[in-house]
Amino acid sequence: MSSEEFRIVFMGTPDFAVESLKALHNNFNVVAVVTAPDKPRGRGQELSPTPVKQFAQQNGIPVLQPTNLKSPDFIEALELLNPDLAVIVAFRMLPQAVWSLPRLGSVNLHGSLLPQYRGAAPINHAIINGETKSGITTFFLQHEIDTGNIIESKEVEITDTDNAGTLHDKLMIEGAKVLTNTVANIIDNNYKTYPQKSIAEEDLKPAPKINKEFCRINWATDGKTIHNFIRGLSPYPGAYTETSIGNKTTGIKIYSGSFANSDMDFHPGTIIIEKNRLKVAVKNGWYFVHEMQQAGKKRMQVSDFINGLNLIHIERFV
Repeated sequence: MSSEEFRIVFMGTPDFAVESLKALHNNFNVVAVVTAPDKPRGRGQELSPTPVKQFAQQNGIPVLQPTNLKSPDFIEALELLNPDLAVIVAFRMLPQAVWSLPRLGSVNLHGSLLPQYRGAAPINHAIINGETKSGITTFFLQHEIDTGNIIESKEVEITDTDNAGTLHDKLMIEGAKVLTNTVANIIDNNYKTYPQKSIAEEDLKPAPKINKEFCRINWATDGKTIHNFIRGLSPYPGAYTETSIGNKTTGIKIYSGSFANSDMDFHPGTIIIEKNRLKVAVKNGWYFVHEMQQAGKKRMQVSDFINGLNLIHIERFV
C-alpha cells in the first residue's frame, strides 16, 4: 500500500504533539485528528482550541473532539474513517474499543526510554531525578499504560543547563523524526517489535501527573536535589515556595538558579541578600536564585525582585 492510500488518524492535544502531526501531514495521509474539546481561557473565558486543533484547521484536516472516548457516536465516526493506523502523541488514556479499532492498531510516541518513566510527566521527572539522558520511544498500545511492544527508540542527552522546557523541545523535534520513520516502516511492513525490558518493580521510575502540592520546594533537602527539582518544573508548572512580604504570606515561583556547596549554620530556607544576589540556605550550602515570580506579578530576574522589595520584611522561604 502506498503512503497516499494508507489512512492515519492522529490523536493529540498540546504543543508537543503538533510537531509530530506536522511531520505526518507532510509525509503521509492523515485523514482526521482527534483532540480534546475547546476550553475556556483568560478573563473572558472564551473557548480556545487546542494547539493540535489549530494546526489541523489551518491545514484542512477534519477534527473530532469527543468528550467521551467510549461514546458510540465517536466509535462510529472512527469506524467510518476506516483507519489503517492510529498515532497517539500526548493524549488521554484510550479505551480498547478505540486503540484496537484501526486495522494495524495504534502507535504511541512517549517522551522517555521505556520502560522507565511511564506516565503523564516523563520529561519533568527525568530532570527532577537528575538523569543525564532521556529519549523517545514508539510502541504499540496494549491494555496497561505505556507497556506495549517497542518499535523504535532514540536516546537524547540531558545537559546541565537543560530544564523541562528545553528538554521538551528537544524531545518534540526528535520525536517527530522517530515517529515519521516508524510510520514509514509500518507502511512498508519493514519493522520489528520487541517487548520492553523486564525491570523489577522497585527499580522502575514512574512519571505520574504533577499536582500543585508536589511543586513545593523543600529547602531542608540537599542543594543538588533542589536544583534538579527547580529545573524539572521550569517553566511549567513551576516550583514554588512561600514567604512573608510585609504582613502577607505570598507564593513565589522559582524558575532558575545555581547551587554552591558550603558549610553554614543557618536554618534551611533562610534568605540572605547581598547586593543584587539572593541566596537561600539549604541542607549543604546555598541556593542562588536567578529568576523568579511573585504571585500576581510578572516573571523577573532576581535583581529586579530585590529592587522592588522592602527588605526588612523578607527573611525566609518556607
